[in-house]
Order: sequence, then structure tokens, then C-alpha cells
Amino acid sequence: YHDLSHTGSKRKTGRTLGFRKSTLESLGRLAEKWRKTTMDLTFYKGKKVLITGHTGFKGSWMCRTLIQAGAEVTGYSLEPPTDPNLFSMAEIEDKMNSVIGDIRDLEKLSKAFREVQPEIVIHLAAQPIVRDSYKDPVYTYETNVMGTVNICECVRRNPCVKSFLNVTTDKVYENKEWEWGYRENEPLDGYDPYSNSKSCSELVTHSYKNSFFNETGVAVSTARAGNVIGGGDFANDRIIPDCVRAAKEKKDIVIRNPFSTRPYQHVLEPVIAYLMIAKEQYEDAKYQGYYNVGPDETDCVTTGDLVDLFVEKWGEGMKWVNQYDGGPHEANFLKLDCSKLKTTFGWKPRWTVSEALDKTVEWTKVYFAGESVADIMDKQIKEFLNRK
Repeated sequence: YHDLSHTGSKRKTGRTLGFRKSTLESLGRLAEKWRKTTMDLTFYKGKKVLITGHTGFKGSWMCRTLIQAGAEVTGYSLEPPTDPNLFSMAEIEDKMNSVIGDIRDLEKLSKAFREVQPEIVIHLAAQPIVRDSYKDPVYTYETNVMGTVNICECVRRNPCVKSFLNVTTDKVYENKEWEWGYRENEPLDGYDPYSNSKSCSELVTHSYKNSFFNETGVAVSTARAGNVIGGGDFANDRIIPDCVRAAKEKKDIVIRNPFSTRPYQHVLEPVIAYLMIAKEQYEDAKYQGYYNVGPDETDCVTTGDLVDLFVEKWGEGMKWVNQYDGGPHEANFLKLDCSKLKTTFGWKPRWTVSEALDKTVEWTKVYFAGESVADIMDKQIKEFLNRK
């Protein structure tokens, strides 16, 4: 505070500093709120949570996290999508209610809802691979669009549900190949069948919210996450699983587009963010909305840079080769603006992309050594939650 000779200037300076102090205090409260939210998952103890897509990569990490928090977890999903698969390794099947079923089967899904009476529903089930959506667009739309209709209909029919989160993707936006991050109010119009079906899934959720959920009091959000990496992903046509398979077979890593930019983040970043959103809107419906979940801009890297980091951390003389295979259209440049999540909850990413790869390599070497996958998952979950 400077004692300026002009009283108007003095008052103006005082107001400016007062504003800054108020803003800093507000940001401090948000940061403390986020710290408490992420470090303390005791809210979920005893809560009935239903997760679709629980046998997948992200679903397995979420189930392990919720089980450790003491939640009563029910999963509804197809059989694990890969062999090997994380769900079997994570030692969670006997600690939860695992229902094997197709999200397109409304009758079976409805039966699971009636029996479980969940309080919180997190919808992860999807056909998640861009290239597979070109091979079978009908199945992709059936799963990603009608699957969302079915889960929304079950939420509508069951007043036990207080909080519903539909997880979509960063690819829902009309991609204009610009260099800045997409915000939640940008137009939705994914290009390929996968991305477009997820845009449709958003619209289905918005319609159900406006037509039904606003009246019934269900808090509803959608979350649009960037590309996830981490231990236990065995999917086809994903770069880190391709790296892991190459490491196991002691072959060069083949990259089809080293110059594409993606918002890579460790799988625990969105998993914990999803749980935060579901919790906060359960406690206060004012937090329902549409949220991007991604890394800071410095961690939006090209595929080539990501693989360079993997090669460096893995060691053993690994290298990669650029081998474009003439595949179908995929976006070259994609970033998310996560300001809304940050300003609403004081949220921030916990691990850099480099740290995310450290954890991925650590998990994979434990797996290759035949040691406990469940133990390394618990260790990494604890480290993530305790990260300041």
C-alpha cells in the first residue's frame, strides 16, 4: 500500500490490493477444499456406488480406490475387454458385487438397479477405441448412445440415486485443430464414430437432466477427460500399451503419428476427479455441471515426446520408429481448458506426465516380475492421495 498524494489514487490502490487479498484468500480456501477432498475419501464409506464399465482399465482403478475407501461397490459391465486384464489382477472381484451384463440390455441393467438401490452412479461403460469405431460404427453407437439412454432411464426410475456422473471424453468437441484448450461451452461435434457417439451421449444426458432430473432432484454431471495412462492398460491401439508390449517382446516401439498432441494424464487423475465431482454434487446440487479433466498445458505433449519419456524411463536400450500405416482420420491437436474444475473446486493435477510415466513403468515392472499388482495399485493410490 503506497501513500500516494492523490486521494483517488490512494483509494484505487487500496481497493486493488483489497481485491487481490480477497482473491488470494478465496483461492486458498479452494486449494484447502481440494486438498481435503482428495486426501479424505471417507465420504464413500458405506455409500452404495454403482459403476458401469467396472471391468475396464479406468473402472478397475476406480473400484480398487472405492473398495479401499469402504464403499459398497457394484459393477455392471461386459467381461474384461482384454487378456490379460487389470480387473482380474486387481483382486477386487470378491470384494464387490460384479454383475456381468451388456449396457444395451435395459432389462438386466434395470434389475441390477432394483436390487442394489445405488446412491451414486458413475457411467464408464463404452466402446472406447477410435479405430474400432470405424470398423464397427453400429456397435459403437449402440453402446455409447443407447447405453447412455439406458443408464439415464434407470436413474430416472430409481429415486434412490442422488448423484449421477456420465464420463465421456475430451474428443466430444468439434475439433478445429487450434492451439488452445477447449472449454465446456464449445460446440459438441466429434468427427469419428467414437467421438461423435460420445458427443451424442452428452446430449442424451443433457436432455434427461432438463426433462426429468431437474424435477426429481438428481444431481447430474458429465466429465470430459483427456488420454489416460497408467499400469494395467492392455488395450489395442493405445500408445502406452503398445510400448509395454514392445518392451515385453524386446522390439522397437512402432508409432503411427508421433506429432499428434494429446492431454496425457495418469489414470488416477480423472478417477479421483470423478469421485470428487460425484461427492460434491451429492452434498450440494449447485456443483452439478459439465467438467473438463486434463493435465496442465505443459503436460500436453506429442506422442513422440511421450514415447521418448517412456524409453528413457524403461531403459534396456529401447527405441521407437515412425511408421504411419495410413489409418483413418484422427485429430492431430487436442487440449483441454480445465479452468472450470480448478475454479469450482480448487482442483489441480497431482502428477506431471513424467511422473505418470514413472508410475506406469513402476507398475509394469512389478507385473513383469510376477509380484502383487494389487499391492502396487494400493501404494500408488496412497501416494496420489497424499501428494500435496
